[in-house]
Amino acid sequence: MNKLSLAEIAEITNAETNSTAEIFFERVTTDSRKISSGALFMALKGENFNGEDFAEESLNKGAAAVLVSRNFDKDLDGVIIKVDDTLTAYRQIAGAWRNRFDIPVIAVTGSNGKTTTKDLTAAALNSFGHVQKTSGNFNNEVGVPMTLLGINDETTAAVVEIGMRGLGQIESLAEVVRPTIGIITNVSEAHIELLGSIENIAKAKGELVEAIQSGGTIILNADNQYTAAMTKLVREGVNVITYGLENDADLNASDILIGSVATEFTLTYRGEAYDFEIPMLGRHNVSNALGAIAAGLTLGLSVEEIQRGISSLTTTKMRFEVIRRDGLTIVNDAYNASPASMRVAIRTTSEVYNGRLIAVLGDMLELGEIAERVHREIGAELVENKFDTLITLGELGKFIAAGAREAGLEKVYTFDTHEAAAKKILEIVRVGDTILFKASHVMHMEKIIELI
Repeated sequence: MNKLSLAEIAEITNAETNSTAEIFFERVTTDSRKISSGALFMALKGENFNGEDFAEESLNKGAAAVLVSRNFDKDLDGVIIKVDDTLTAYRQIAGAWRNRFDIPVIAVTGSNGKTTTKDLTAAALNSFGHVQKTSGNFNNEVGVPMTLLGINDETTAAVVEIGMRGLGQIESLAEVVRPTIGIITNVSEAHIELLGSIENIAKAKGELVEAIQSGGTIILNADNQYTAAMTKLVREGVNVITYGLENDADLNASDILIGSVATEFTLTYRGEAYDFEIPMLGRHNVSNALGAIAAGLTLGLSVEEIQRGISSLTTTKMRFEVIRRDGLTIVNDAYNASPASMRVAIRTTSEVYNGRLIAVLGDMLELGEIAERVHREIGAELVENKFDTLITLGELGKFIAAGAREAGLEKVYTFDTHEAAAKKILEIVRVGDTILFKASHVMHMEKIIELI
């Protein structure tokens, strides 16, 4: 069984330690609540926490060692590993661990759809064996190493979601992941406040293309002008696969039929047509599925094997999650929101559900100077898609309300608290209604669902 030793970790991280014993770690964790005998506890630091506060507790629980920063001066009874920066060390250890395994590693990024595409890809590879995948959307400097450290001797492939909050972040994480296959879903206005322009967002996402080495494969959405243009970034010897609903590509989908619990379409690949079904709703999810299918085909799976895998899909919570109760249909798409994903959620809800449509929407963050304009546009989008009622939460949500009123929607209500929004919903809702919930994660729209 593969294990990391104290000597290896000291060498990898250029650490100093108070022990020369031959120690092998059963696992690596950053959560002191999950300490088990033989574990290495990584004391990470954040704006509102310091893992070093739990170093002594972790040793008492049976940790074989704790990894802390060099300025840690508490005298503890146990093995102490000191490094310059614990987060950097975490990344270095995860990278060294990943390098032990000669398996396909698929990295997924994009402005929208990356978590769903990650889930679809892992499901598509079901016939390939034991697939390690990112939990939820743990796609940052902590989540990516956590995913890689979950690889073990039974793992046959890994699917790793990579997020982005600035230029260079994907490049840095990709150095650790060393992906053999990359999927880029799209580029949109998400995070424009952080990067200043959609061109910079495209540049940041393109770092994944540049990370794929000769012999690997990059999978690109041909329907998005920014991802389609990334072919110019591809290294020599890297295979390129494209997919699309609108533009010609290696994989195309047509005849899309959106039902109440699934979406059917015709997959065209290498001149052959295949009937396909995904247990998800919406054209956007067909696009996401094409990226996943492309990954499965790259690894030698048949379309039939991929279809069987995807049919067993378990999706991440609050990603167009449909709840039916007391004659109501609640669409919980509240994990996060960007202008593109907000439009998709509105259009898909309108396409799929009959009866009265109610939107409960909140702020979309990190949009900078375009924030007011795009929130107003979302309000108009509701009218175009025949929504009957709008309830908003938050300061930016008031611009959605203003845009909806300007476009002719009469039933518009704005609130500053979850409780007030829930009270209004309970006042107006009736059997047969469909209620869409969506906003940036920080708005916690799921609290309204709990209240109703």
